[in-house]
Order: sequence, then C-alpha cells, then structure tokens
Amino acid sequence: MTTTLESAKAENNSSPLRRDVKFLGQLLGNVLVQQGGQDLLDKVEKIREMTKSLRNNDQLSYQELKNEIAALQLPQRQQVIRAFAIYFHLVNIAEQNHRIRRRREYQLLDGNQPGSLESTVSSFKENGVEADLIKNVIDKLSMELIITAHPTESTRRSVLEIHKRIALLLHQLDQTVLTSREREDVQDKLFNEITILWQTDELRDRKPTVMDEVANGLYYFDETLFEVLPQIHEELQETLQKHYSSEEWHVPNILRFGSWIGGDRDGNPNVTPSLTWETLTKHRKLALRKYHQALTSLMKQMSQSTKHVQISEELVAANKKDAAFLQEDEKWKVEHEAYRVKIAIMLKKLKLVGKDSQGYQHANEFREDLLQIKRSFEQHSPAGSRLKNLDQLIRQVELFGFHLATLDIRNHSGEHEAAITEIFRSVSLADDYSALEEEEKVALLTGVLEDPRPLLLPFTEDYSKETRQMIDVFTMIKEAHREFGDRAIEVYLVSMTESVSDLLEVLVLAKEAGVYRLHADGRIESKLNVAPLLETIDDLIAGPAIMEKLFSMDFYRKQLEKHGNVQEIMLGYSDGSKDGGTLTANWKLYKAQQEIHEVAEKYGVRLKFFHGRGGSLGRGGGPLYRSILSQPAETLGDGFKITEQGEVLSSRYSLYDISYRSLEQATSTLLSAAANVSSEAEQNNIRTKEWEKMMDEMSAAALKKYQELVFNDPDFLTYFKQATPLPELGSLNIGSRPMSRKGSERFEDLRAIPWVFAWTQSRQLLPAWYAAGTGLQRFTETEEQLRLLQQMYQEWPFFGSTIDNLQMALMKADLTAAREYTAMVDDQNMAQRIFSEIENEYNRTKDAILLITRQEQLMDHVPNIKESIRLRNPYVDPLSFLQVELISKLRENEQIDEELLREALLTINGIAAGLRNTG
Repeated sequence: MTTTLESAKAENNSSPLRRDVKFLGQLLGNVLVQQGGQDLLDKVEKIREMTKSLRNNDQLSYQELKNEIAALQLPQRQQVIRAFAIYFHLVNIAEQNHRIRRRREYQLLDGNQPGSLESTVSSFKENGVEADLIKNVIDKLSMELIITAHPTESTRRSVLEIHKRIALLLHQLDQTVLTSREREDVQDKLFNEITILWQTDELRDRKPTVMDEVANGLYYFDETLFEVLPQIHEELQETLQKHYSSEEWHVPNILRFGSWIGGDRDGNPNVTPSLTWETLTKHRKLALRKYHQALTSLMKQMSQSTKHVQISEELVAANKKDAAFLQEDEKWKVEHEAYRVKIAIMLKKLKLVGKDSQGYQHANEFREDLLQIKRSFEQHSPAGSRLKNLDQLIRQVELFGFHLATLDIRNHSGEHEAAITEIFRSVSLADDYSALEEEEKVALLTGVLEDPRPLLLPFTEDYSKETRQMIDVFTMIKEAHREFGDRAIEVYLVSMTESVSDLLEVLVLAKEAGVYRLHADGRIESKLNVAPLLETIDDLIAGPAIMEKLFSMDFYRKQLEKHGNVQEIMLGYSDGSKDGGTLTANWKLYKAQQEIHEVAEKYGVRLKFFHGRGGSLGRGGGPLYRSILSQPAETLGDGFKITEQGEVLSSRYSLYDISYRSLEQATSTLLSAAANVSSEAEQNNIRTKEWEKMMDEMSAAALKKYQELVFNDPDFLTYFKQATPLPELGSLNIGSRPMSRKGSERFEDLRAIPWVFAWTQSRQLLPAWYAAGTGLQRFTETEEQLRLLQQMYQEWPFFGSTIDNLQMALMKADLTAAREYTAMVDDQNMAQRIFSEIENEYNRTKDAILLITRQEQLMDHVPNIKESIRLRNPYVDPLSFLQVELISKLRENEQIDEELLREALLTINGIAAGLRNTG
C-alpha cells in the first residue's frame, strides 16, 4: 500500500515533467516532418510503438521490430538513429528542468527541501546540536571537487550549448506571468533550437586536444561555479545566523574546485610541462576577467560622494598615495566619488597582473583593497547593512585567488622510477636502481633526501629525453609557484603506488628542482604534497603498511608538518572495480580508509582522502551526496576530495540551479555527517564488527566469482571485445588520451573508462553489478542472516548506498537487448555459455537485492527514478538493435566503411544519452 501511495505521489509530482516531455516530443516530431518528411515521422513512430509492444513480451512484435530495423536503408536509417538520440537529449533536458521546478516549489513554501542547507541547519537546532560543536566542525571541514578530462562526455560542446538554450527556454514556460504572445514566442524559439539541434553534427571530427579539454573545464567555472561557490558559503552563513542568532558566524572557505586537466600526465604524452604552464595561464586569465567584470559592476553601484558621506581615512590615504599611478585618461574624473576613484586604480592593477611589477603581485593584495572599501562602507552605513556584491567578490578572491583552481599533477610511478634510475646511475649511486629490493631503494632514497647537496648534472642534455622532461615537470612546478602562487599547484599524485619508494622518488625529484628543500641546519621547506594513488585490490590491501612506514620516517613527518600535518591519499575506484568486481572493490576501499585512518591517528597525522570516482556506476559513480554518506564516518572530519568527470560536469554544472542544488546537497551532507560523528561514542554506533565480518565473507565470495569469469575464463576477453562496441569506441573522439596504457592489447593495460563504456553500450553493465549476487547470497538463505542484511541496509550508509547502486545498475541493464550483442561473437557456443553465466548472476543479484530491500520490484523506494528508467529503456532498444547490425556489417568488411562507422557512432551517442551514462 505504501508503495502504491508513493507511486501515486510520484506520478502527481511528475505530471509537469510528462507535459514537458510530451511537448518537446511534439516539437521534435514537427522538426522531423519539416526536415525529413512525413515518412520519417511515421517510421519513427512505428518503431516507437513496436518497442512498447516488445516490453509486453510479445514475441511476434519482437521479430517484427528486428525486421523493421533491418529493412531500414540510408539516408532514413541514419535519420531514425538521430531522431531517437535527440529525443533522449530532450528528455534529459526536461528532467533537469523538473528538478529546478521542484527546488523552486520548495523555496516558495519554506525553503526546507530535503538535503538543503536550511533543512540541515534547522534540524541541528531542533535536535539540540550546540553552536560550539557546529563551529568546531566547520573550522575543520573541507570539500574539494576536482574536474578531470576523463573521456566520458560523448556530447560535443556545440550540442551542449544548444541543450542549455533549450533548457533556459523550457524554464521560461514555467512562468505564470507570460502573456499568450510571450508564450508563443518562447515556443517558436524552442522549435527553432530543436531544428538547429537536428541540423548540427553531433560527432566530433577529431579528437580534442588537451587545450580543448582545458577550455571545456574552464567553461563551468565561467558559467556557474564562480558565482555558485561563494553563494553556497553565503547561504550557509545566513542560515546559521538565522537559527543561532546569538552567535556571530563567519563560515570559512569549506568548498573548493580544483582540476586535473592539463596536469594529468599519466598515460597522456600530450600533457607536457609547457602545456601545463599554458593551462595555468588560461586559469589566471579567466579569474582576472571575472574580477574585472565584478569590479566594473561594483564601480557602477558605488556612486557615493564624499559630499554626502564620510569615507575612511585609510581609503583617503590610499587614494592619495596611488594618485600618480594612473594616466589622466585612466583616472575617474569625479574626484568626490572616492570609491570609483579607488576602483579605477584597482582595475589598472588587475590589468597588469603577470605583466608588470606595478600590478597586483598576489591575490591577497587585491583582497586587502576590497576589504579597505568594505571597512569604509561600513563606517557610513546603517548597522548591519551589507553590500552583498562586495562580500561575494571578497569571497571569490579567497576561493579562486589569481590561480582560479588548484591544478593537481599526476604521473605513473614507473615514470619516476625510470628517471631516478638514470639520475642515480649518472652520479654512481646505483648501477640499476630499478633492480634493487624495496628496502635498498628506501635506504638509498632516504640518504639522498637527508643530504642537502644536489644530485643533478649541470647539463641536462646528458640525460635521455624522458628524464629531461621529468626534470622539466618539477622545474615548471617551481616556476609556477613563483608566477601563479603556491596554491596553483599543491599536490603531486603518484599513480599505481605499490610501495614507499614510489613516493620518495617524487620527493627526490622535487628536491632537485627546489620544490622540496633540506637546509644545512635541518630545516625543511616543502611546497608540494606527495599523494599515493591506491588503485588495484592488492594496492588497497598494502596501503596501510605503506603509510605506516612513511609516517615512521622523521624527515617525512617534517615534510607533512609543512602541509598542516595533512596527508592526502587518493583511492581509485575504476581500476579496483575492474580488478576485483564492484562489491569487493567498494569493501576494500572502505576497509583501506578505516585502516589507514587508524595508522594516521597513531602518528597524529590528519588525512584527506581523495575519491577517484567516475560518473558511471561501474566506476564508483552515483549522486555526490550519496558518495559522501557511503564513506567511513570517522574519515570525513579532516577533508573530502572527489573527482567530477566527463558527462557529470555537463549534467551537474551547466545550469545554475542544478549546480547550486548539487553543491548544497553535498555541503549539507558533509556537514551533517561530520557533526554526527563528532564524538567517539557516535562513531562506534555507525556499524558493528559482525557487519564487517559479513562484508569480509561476501567480498571474498564475490571476488572469487568475478575472477573466475574475468581472469580465469580463457574466452572472456574475446567475448568482451566481440560482444561490445569496444573496438569502435576509439573512433568516437571524446578524449585526448589513448584507450589503453602503452597502447597495449592486454586486459591489464586497458583503461577502466572504455571497459565500463563498452559494457554500458551493450546493455549488460557488467562492471556495475557482476558477482555481487554470489557474495550477497551467502547471507540470504536463512531468516536470521537475512534480517541482519536488512538491518545493515537500513542503518549502515555504506551498505545502503552499495545496494542502491547495485539495483540502479540492474535496473539500467537490459539482458533482452544485451542478448542481441552475442550475435557479434564468432564462436556462438562460447558466446551463449558466457552470456548464460552473466544472466544467471544477474538473476541471483536481483533476487538477493529484492530480499534485502523488501521490495517487490527493483527501485520501488524511488518511484521517480524507477519510472524514468522504465520509460527510457524501451526506446533505447532500437538503437541497440541498430548498433548490433551496423557493427556486424562494419566488422565483415576488411576496409572501414566510413558511413557505416558514422552510423554506429551515432548509436553510441544515442545509447549514452538514453542511459545517461558513458564510462
């Protein structure tokens, strides 16, 4: 009965959404008739109706649908593909608009939307949470979101721009004050935009360069993040002041964005030191432009005259001191408008940043001038009066500086080892460093780091090209700190960290460039935090021992002291899942955090875990706030860092309202979680030892099952390559880096993104759920054990999030459509054998989840999302059937048929839009 009521409520809430989808669908139909004729619309409608019948288990209609699709010929076949793909894009836009609509409905009532800042703070007050506890939590709270160029955004920027225009127009239709003429005007514009969308090529004709990816990343700072981040802080401060009015609140900068784009060298030879420098220059250029716009706006607003107000003596003196700084034609002509006189000087100093010593040398100088204006303004304004534009600009300078976003540098541990091997050989420290045992490596590296003398030869041309470039990376970091400030580059991430030496090698390279320095008197200078990236299951297990060894080294502890005694540790979700399956990977990640946290506590070190999650469920994806809740609660207090990748960026940060909602949810969740575990007693109640023991057993069973198929079945890799569009993905031109490390064909070198992308396209979504059922089934066979699993689902956020992600993956997967892909496998006996194994495990996982969640069907507890997936899946089917047919024809030909390839790539784009996931 509850489910029925929830479904009815969901249907009522989604009726405006259905209206939007129907309206956009009608407009698309009109565009199809105009651009392709009535025959095209009739064909699309016929296929659409057949897919609906197919879901009613009508075997006749299933074969008819396949025959109908097989009969399609160019150019109509390509038009049908595009029609379904564009339909999905329009549905996605409608769903985003509905999220904005619901948010505004809450705001019009009382602003108390679940997950909002208002909801969280009012809950604190109602539950008697003391102001001192909240202040203590906020002072330590830190969340960084790192944008990456991982190639999972299959939609072109030009197309995304059209999507945004359609979204803004659709939002206008919700305004009740529109006249009939205005409404018709908006509808005409929508029709025009959908026409433009139909006439725009959705495929890239070349791979993006790294600088293209940098520009794409900066787009989100320009469009939303530069405004949203300070406003989140402002709302939190105002909400705390409202509910705890006897306190004086100033919220520190707890939410920041950083970037990997232009700094991630792992497996991407296109990311050179000079390109990283160009990236930092682009960052600064955007920050300065945004500040120039804000200051110009402030100048228009601050017209106060000294004839009517008394400004501060401090500002008078500053203006007098800087009077000769500007040329006559640059000065503000009305001398008694003192604020405008000051801002004119500030604008000139901004213009000269990075060009002349008369410009601002550091963002703090700019901030101090803004504070000077603020102090003067408060002197002649009513008590409590604030100039919000000025306060927002000050907050922006604190958050973004002149560097805009801190750029992480990342490279593979093997690259550092190769450089160190050559450097050590050149000064006779070791003939072959790479061949040494780990203890010998650590002893040698420690000796170098405890010796202030340099190692490098005076002429770098004596080294190989690869070693010279490695040295240039660290020299560039040194120069970047001087030119752009220390916040421009703070962390160096070491991919595939397997040992202590992997981190010490980076410190040695930093030492040779002067980024890390040991003085003769024992003092250490360090401007670079070295962070391990633990990726594989074995690395996660070894992680606590690696960190214990590091923390026990005196010189390393001194290095940490220079970074606030905080050690950053990155956890890779993608490779762990590819290595051991999603259930095992998630549990090993959870345990690694627990165990490393215990080690750090022993040494008095604070930890910041960096979660390398992808957008897809097979790479740790899911809603941002759920990602936070699923971590060990005790690890959240010292900082939380997470990647935002590919299609996640456009879905979360293209539109202001969606961006704001996503970030306020994340901030509220982190604040609430950190406050709830502020005492040790509360931490101990988050989970029980019995639950952890059960997870150990389920993880072990799932790992065995996963590896039996993925690693031990000799035919599996052949099945994967032939039963998915993996070989065709490289032609999609969605990223600047290769699909595999070293250009290798080995499974171990295949990147996790194409691994997940290919399985998603084939509708199996195997990385997101496979082997979980075998693990869960160990405890679903007796009533007592099942009750424990049900309790874990209700009370343990980690387990609840894991189960919900599993059922989302199962819901999105479609084995009826997936079976069609087995036709592309040469050995049909092998294909049916492996597919049957996948199908059996799917059913096993589904049965276990329904028992644990006490649902009749998957995702009954979230009817809105369930309905969205249920309505989408049938319309993805035609694209899947077309994809199988097109790829089969492609692979029959020795020469690549460019037109067939283009059509196949269009189906890939359409399926990605339909499932709202790529890699």
